[in-house]
Amino acid sequence: MVVRTRVNGEWREAEVWPGASLLAFLREQLGLFGSKNACEQGECGSCSVWLEVRTVEGLTDAGRLHPVQEAFVEAGAVQCGFCTPGFVVAVADLLEKDASPSPATVREALSGNICRCTGYAKILDAVNLAAARLLERT
Repeated sequence: MVVRTRVNGEWREAEVWPGASLLAFLREQLGLFGSKNACEQGECGSCSVWLEVRTVEGLTDAGRLHPVQEAFVEAGAVQCGFCTPGFVVAVADLLEKDASPSPATVREALSGNICRCTGYAKILDAVNLAAARLLERT
């Protein structure tokens, strides 16, 4: 799979085996050898990196839902709600990178999430609705 992330202030992209560790990605794919696998247990600190994480809660702005969250509610893509946060985060990330993604790009971006309730049609409707609304804002 292709991983695209910001490392040391630069956007980097590499083909990565899905089971690879962050340390293996940094060393083997990006050639960043500063972090080490000294104890092989993650306990000694030699593999430490600074990681910034953004969750679905981080998408709200002053208590107002993100347009992707609004689109999921409006399109009825929430069903039981168990998978919704993962889909919302994936869609928000996708639309930040590609304001008008192709259907294939959308399906690829969502391929890491599984829903057992919706059959994906409403989720895809929500993606299209959110993309259109975000384009209107710009």
